Parts: sequence; C-alpha cells; structure tokens
Amino acid sequence: MSADTIRKPDWLKIQLNTNDSFRYLKRLMREERLNTVCEEARCPNIHECWGQHRTATFMILGDTCTRRCRFCAVKTGLPGAVDYGEPKRVADSVRRMELRHVVITMVNRDDLKDGGASVMAATVRAIHQHAPGCTVEVLTGDFLGERDAVAAVIDAAPEIMSHNIETVRRLTRQVRSRSDYDRSLEVLRMSRELNPDIVTKSSIMLGLGETREDVAATMDDLRGVDVGLLNIGQYLQPSRTHLPVQRYWLPEEFAELRELALQKGFVHCDAGPLVRSSYHADEGYEEYRRKIHPLYRDE
Repeated sequence: MSADTIRKPDWLKIQLNTNDSFRYLKRLMREERLNTVCEEARCPNIHECWGQHRTATFMILGDTCTRRCRFCAVKTGLPGAVDYGEPKRVADSVRRMELRHVVITMVNRDDLKDGGASVMAATVRAIHQHAPGCTVEVLTGDFLGERDAVAAVIDAAPEIMSHNIETVRRLTRQVRSRSDYDRSLEVLRMSRELNPDIVTKSSIMLGLGETREDVAATMDDLRGVDVGLLNIGQYLQPSRTHLPVQRYWLPEEFAELRELALQKGFVHCDAGPLVRSSYHADEGYEEYRRKIHPLYRDE
C-alpha cells in the first residue's frame, strides 16, 4: 500500500507558529550562513522548536550529503569545500541564543578522509569554549566505521554521542544508502568503549514495514551496545520520490513502545508520531543525569 492510498491521521497535523522567536532564529541562521536539519530534513517540529522552545539542530559540513537514503529529504550529490570557519560561527550562534543544550548533526561526507570527524570535533570544542554553560549533543554519521574518526569526535568530549540506527535490520538495505546495521551498532559500541562515561543515543523511524517484533529486536541490539537514550517516531514521506509510508502507527502504540524500551533498560525514551532524533533533547539529557550521574541521582 502506498502513501497515496493512506490518509494522514489527524494526530499528525502540525500547528504553524511563525512568531518572533521563529523569525529571529531563521534570520540568525541566514546571517551566519548556517544550515539546520530542521529545515533541510523538513522536520515537522520546526515551528514548535523554533517558535516555542527557541532551539535548533545545527547541521554542519554543508547541505549536500554523499549518500542517497530513500527516507531523507536532505539533498545529495558532490559536496562543496569544507568551511573551516563554520565551528566558530556555530559556537557564536549558540552563545547568542543562550542555549543550555545544543544538538549538532552533519551530512555524510564520504568524500573526506575522516568523514568530517575533525570538523565535528572542532565544533564541539568551539561551543565548549565560547558557550561553556551549554551541553553538546552530536548526531554523527557512521564515518564508514573508522575507529580513528569516531575517536576524534569522542576526544572532543561531547556530552551525548548520538548515531541513528534509523530502521530495523530487515529493512536497512532498502531504506539506508551505503549504511550498514551492524556498522551503526559498532559506532555506538566504540563510543562507549572509547569513553565509558559518555551518553549514547539512537533513533528509530516507524511506518516503513517493520513489525513490533522487529522494533523490539532493534531495542535489544541497541541495549546490547549499552545505548541509554532512544527516540522513536513516525516516518513521513518527504516527497513522491521517497519511500512511501506503509503504516501510520497509533499514538497508543508509541506509548506502549516507550514502556517496552524502559523495561529493556533504556534510561529515557521519547516515542510519538512527531518525535525526531533531537526532539526535546535537553529534557532527555536532564533525565539521564538525574537517574545516572551520582551528583544528580535522587536517593
């Protein structure tokens, strides 16, 4: 069944909010020549995050990805030259926005020897230097599984290392381009091995043909490499050239999956039709600190 024959349910209707905060962030991004995954990936939460919470997920290393995943709206092709001034501009914007938590993501840069790891690391260090009160969450590509690239990012000491598994093992080849399910698990495993204190996080999309059993197995695989934070959301077809939606999961099913994730040992799980990788990221990190970190643990 294609997306053309499935009516989008009412709970996926998005409330637009183009208030002063939304317009300020949009202007700031243009002034600093910065990209956000909020815009490039057509995130359904952009008006909530920009308009209400005044948060954004910065996307570094350009706006062109070297991979062509069949679910993603980010454009693909041959990327331009690396902008080595970008880390400082991102850090300055984080400082101007007075953020307490920021998410930095990236396009895949398979054209670069280190996959862009050095630029991601420089961005983390710049934020820590220029906005020292802000915690940093990185949402990275898989760097083709290169340990040195993963180590470069971990060495910059982001508070959260996030890498998305995206879908279940059975559907990975038809959904993700040049990506591998086990390689993604290995990136998350290596991150914890390189720094046992770092928080790791991943996300899953639903609606591509997976079963509840598939999702439960993916949860087990992620827990097997000690991932602590999990987000689960509904896949929405960005255009007719992308994979069609096979099913819209019900809100109550997302609630059940959230409970299952917590039973399996995830410290925090956001699950819902409009949940995305960086949705309420600051709240997830605060809950993790309260439950895990000895200075914040409620005892």
